[in-house]
Amino acid sequence: MNTNAQVSAVHLDAEHRFSKRSVAEIVLLEGLGVAGGAHLGVTVQHRSRVRADPTQPNLRQVHLMHQELFDWLAGRGFTVAPGDLGENVTTAGVDLLDLPLGAMLQLGADAVVEVTGLRNPCSQIDNLQPGLLKELVGYDDGGKLLRRAGIMGVVRRGGAVKPGERITVVLPDEPRKALDRV
Repeated sequence: MNTNAQVSAVHLDAEHRFSKRSVAEIVLLEGLGVAGGAHLGVTVQHRSRVRADPTQPNLRQVHLMHQELFDWLAGRGFTVAPGDLGENVTTAGVDLLDLPLGAMLQLGADAVVEVTGLRNPCSQIDNLQPGLLKELVGYDDGGKLLRRAGIMGVVRRGGAVKPGERITVVLPDEPRKALDRV
């Protein structure tokens, strides 16, 4: 695992909007999510999931996305900045999409997020830039579905998170399960 992994940016929005604004710090609250965020709560807060079943546990308290995705998208003709795709934490130096279910990410000195799955991107992404969804959801050469829009997690230990802070990854015991959409 990369020992230079770090938080490159943090983002917050109290409303259910697609993009989030970059801020100097976010505070993660154990079992709830991002303080002041629209998705804060023990049960689901994403509007489509609330309509389906508002009693579901909130496995999407924190959205993390890797800075390397923005660089990859730039090479494909898209201009996407941290926060544009709605993530709370932008990372650098961590292969988020390759983490197993249950991996723990310590963000800074205190906060710990348990990885619950892959973000399942929706068609709203094309409102940001037409054609972007096709880049974030596609198939590999073997026909396997690929989701590139980051990962979701739940807060296991609260704390403040700021850009520049170190990320420590703790993998679960074997056997490990690959991430699926959540």
